Amino acid sequence: MKFGLKIFALFLAVFGGGLIVLPGQMANAEGQGFNGSSVLAGVLPDIPKGKGDSCIAPTDFMRRNHMNLLSHDRDETVHFGNRQVKASLKECVTCHAVNGIDNTPITVEDPKHFCRACHDYVAVKIDCFECHASRPGETLKSSRDKALKENEALAAYAKGADE
Repeated sequence: MKFGLKIFALFLAVFGGGLIVLPGQMANAEGQGFNGSSVLAGVLPDIPKGKGDSCIAPTDFMRRNHMNLLSHDRDETVHFGNRQVKASLKECVTCHAVNGIDNTPITVEDPKHFCRACHDYVAVKIDCFECHASRPGETLKSSRDKALKENEALAAYAKGADE
């Protein structure tokens, strides 16, 4: 029985997701996937590089742990008032901004946005930009104003429903 499960697992690993691994298709631009294994060309997203020489940590570490760093530093900032954090989302956005056709940074609505490149690939919703700006130098005043109007409209509707 165990042998049958191993064969089934191997079958899923090779053929799962409708992908067949052929020798001529192996490797991305660097020839390796996130974990160092060979991957199909074009399967991994095209991940834009940052503007600096290096990130705050090695690439492999950041790919696996950026969410933990951001959550930790969010807690440090929000709960303890520590504004001197290492993994500031603002700094990430500033360094990793991707320019559009007009040579200005694109917003998170664009599929080519740095964060969306991987998040879309792994089907993970990005909720950071509901409160934070998705491009450098941008403020969310217009987004906050829109949300305030929506909340006021909802409150007026709810109040009207009570009468």
